[in-house]
Amino acid sequence: MKVFALTVDPYTHAPIVILKDLEDNNALPVWIGSPEASAIASKIDSVEYSRPMTHDLMKEIISGVSATVEKIEINDIRDNVFYASIHIEGITGAFKLDARPSDAIALALRTDSAIFVDSKVLDKSKSIDLRTKEAVLGEETPEDLLNMLEEFEPDEFGKYKM
Repeated sequence: MKVFALTVDPYTHAPIVILKDLEDNNALPVWIGSPEASAIASKIDSVEYSRPMTHDLMKEIISGVSATVEKIEINDIRDNVFYASIHIEGITGAFKLDARPSDAIALALRTDSAIFVDSKVLDKSKSIDLRTKEAVLGEETPEDLLNMLEEFEPDEFGKYKM
């Protein structure tokens, strides 16, 4: 998957990162916290800070111990909470860390790592199947959702559509 957009829920005003598969068949909205949205947005906008922010520090630590982030995976959804893992390859072998999806995505963007979503998450979530043009989010079609996103004011949507 890839980060398609960073937006705001029009009802709760919570940030949402929208992931889209590489074939443009499925989209997955993941509600995240404001600090993580800021971390994702700063990477999308190529903002450089004078001191490392948390996800930049994580990247430097991983690199500093001669390890690499192989991929991140959003691997479960339970009670409307998404779960993710960060897959790391180091000198002692491969291992997996539990993470919030927002942190995993922010790190993946910084390390140019692949973003995967388990098919069961797509099945259980409020994902959009763009092949059938039907949304699980109610009666809206994907076009309706995209039109809704297009109607956001610039300060609501920001400049974070990729």
